[in-house]
Amino acid sequence: MLKIAYDPIYAHPLPEGHRFPMLKYELIPEQLLHEGIITSENLFSPKTLNEEIILWTHDKTYWHQLRDLTLPAKEARRIGFPLSAGLVEREIRIAKGTIDGCHYAFEYGIAFNVAGGTHHAGTNWGEGFCLLNDQAIAANYLLNNELASSILIIDLDVHQGNGTAQIFENEPRVFTFSMHGANNFPYRKERSDLDIPLADGTSDDEYLAILKRTLPSLIEQQKPDFVFYLSGVDVLKTDKLGKLALSMEACRERDRLVLEECKLRHIPVQVSMGGGYSADIKAIVEAHCNTYRLAHHLHF
Repeated sequence: MLKIAYDPIYAHPLPEGHRFPMLKYELIPEQLLHEGIITSENLFSPKTLNEEIILWTHDKTYWHQLRDLTLPAKEARRIGFPLSAGLVEREIRIAKGTIDGCHYAFEYGIAFNVAGGTHHAGTNWGEGFCLLNDQAIAANYLLNNELASSILIIDLDVHQGNGTAQIFENEPRVFTFSMHGANNFPYRKERSDLDIPLADGTSDDEYLAILKRTLPSLIEQQKPDFVFYLSGVDVLKTDKLGKLALSMEACRERDRLVLEECKLRHIPVQVSMGGGYSADIKAIVEAHCNTYRLAHHLHF
């Protein structure tokens, strides 16, 4: 069964100026339900998360400042959202949805979080609309519970997964791979285990050729027993914050390459949806829904 973490809190409570791109969190499940790809049984609402699990990834002082809404103003501005109890609760539930998705991925091969991909959050900082790093929290959860011993994080959002890279810079059991726009945010990059920075305007053929050359050999080399995939659709040419030039078809082919490799090698994969900021909300929803459609076709 295709299990998808979704909660209305994913779209709320966000500041007025940020609500348009966040509509996708409501529209994606609605579209999949409309198409009959899923039913309400496929959706699950994540609950809260034990503080101990958060502290396996994030610094205690940073977490307490988030929790107590005492983060210094300069650090709060770096996040990009006005800090609120509702926003912190949202990030906790997103992280719990990714952890729950790991368990479903072990059972069914793949699972999704409609939100997630909060890869700019580092050990002791939030940045770029990210407070807590959901896939890093889930990866440490798997390691600490001995549910996985070799993890590969595939981050194909247009922005480098700088927080994820920093969190795991000294953790040999987690390999971080980020393929992103060289000139996109964040302007101060961290060092992933493998970074592939791409020039502005990178086209379909070039992008897919690089991924085809890289991914199969990387998986063969690392032999992960679990994969996290960040499938941001801000790689699209229509994206307002991205600088690449991928078509909808190339974005779908990118997802196919990743999901087929995992399926072929029987590696469970958890997918967080990441960014997407095209001016037309329909383009964002369609690109994200393609990832679900592919997973449904491959696994179910």
